[in-house]
Amino acid sequence: MITYTEALDYIYDLTKYGIKLGLKNINYLLYLLGEPHKKLKIIHVAGTNGKGSTCSLISSILQSDGYKVGLYTSPHLVDFTERIKINNKSIDRGKVCELLERIKPSIKKVANTPSYGHPTFFEVITSMAFLYFCEEQIDFLVLEVGLGGRLDATNVCEPLISAITHIDYDHMDKLGNSLEEIAREKGGIIKSEGIVISSKQYEEVYNEIKKIADEKNS
Repeated sequence: MITYTEALDYIYDLTKYGIKLGLKNINYLLYLLGEPHKKLKIIHVAGTNGKGSTCSLISSILQSDGYKVGLYTSPHLVDFTERIKINNKSIDRGKVCELLERIKPSIKKVANTPSYGHPTFFEVITSMAFLYFCEEQIDFLVLEVGLGGRLDATNVCEPLISAITHIDYDHMDKLGNSLEEIAREKGGIIKSEGIVISSKQYEEVYNEIKKIADEKNS
């Protein structure tokens, strides 16, 4: 078994593959891992401001009703394990090592398959989190989007609820130069005939979210 330091070295080395928005790689990686994300009841949260605090609040409310709740957020403040929690308890460092060792063969398979790129830092830890939460048999997962929404690795899920916090100018180099464009990307977490909850938004943002929801009959 690798040490926690070795596990982090491997994980952070993945940052050299950059940020690749899109679901092709992570869909294949999760397929190789048995599609754990499809076995989870998920509340998916996107937005610009208040994502993390909204996720924590939802998690606390569900816990107060006696549910076993997974929480996936980013970035961490002090230790990597803060990103993956169950009932406010961070994943054990030894578990991080174990999970990483188990998924390494699948990571290599994706990387060596023609037309796929090497899984990125965020794709790997998101897959690790899905596998962990599935095996721990949680009742609900509160899942924070990493960047944007539509093409974010977390958007492989089919959530019970898609929640969108306040949207403002954010990551304009990747999401667009206007509020409408940014709202379109973040509103990409809305699923067909799904439940959507939004905080108060600028008029142009609200109109874009409503348009997406109407198109998807959500």
